Amino acid sequence: MPNVVVILYSTYNFRQDMIYAFDSYYYDDKAKTVGIVLDSFTAASPAQVYTEIKEGIEAYEPGAFYKRELPCIASLLQQMPATLPQAIIIDGFVVLDDEGNKGLGGYVFELLEGKVPVIGVAKTDYAGFEQLKRAVLRGESQRPLFVSALGMDIDTAAAHIKSMYGEFRIPQVLKELDTLTKQV
Repeated sequence: MPNVVVILYSTYNFRQDMIYAFDSYYYDDKAKTVGIVLDSFTAASPAQVYTEIKEGIEAYEPGAFYKRELPCIASLLQQMPATLPQAIIIDGFVVLDDEGNKGLGGYVFELLEGKVPVIGVAKTDYAGFEQLKRAVLRGESQRPLFVSALGMDIDTAAAHIKSMYGEFRIPQVLKELDTLTKQV
């Protein structure tokens, strides 16, 4: 596992009215990570936005994407409220197969000592598993999003993503998050 800052949440309180979502954009040897705070899964816009640019980012390693993005998320988490959210949404998969092998979201779940459910939303399917992910169609799109989760029932996680604000395939706040990461 890459060097990440250990975050101890044993004394933190939970807030059922906060959801965090994270995304990163890579350029040169830098990563811009943006974290947003939502008041609910159905929020039309972020309540708060946090941004950080880190230098010296590791090169992409096939099959180990978490080594690149996990330190960015861990660092940004330290700037966010000292209260645990109801859930965290990441861009990608939480698990990579039906045996539960971890993707980026699984490492985020582990970093937070399993205290916060993590939902992964991927735009592209990852072959090799069916039971631990759900295809979610939104709006009139015929192309699904692929949802995986730890710490929350997969059907509940999929229902949350389906309920998010916006009439298109990608929920509006996640689209906005993606746009914010690319503004360098």
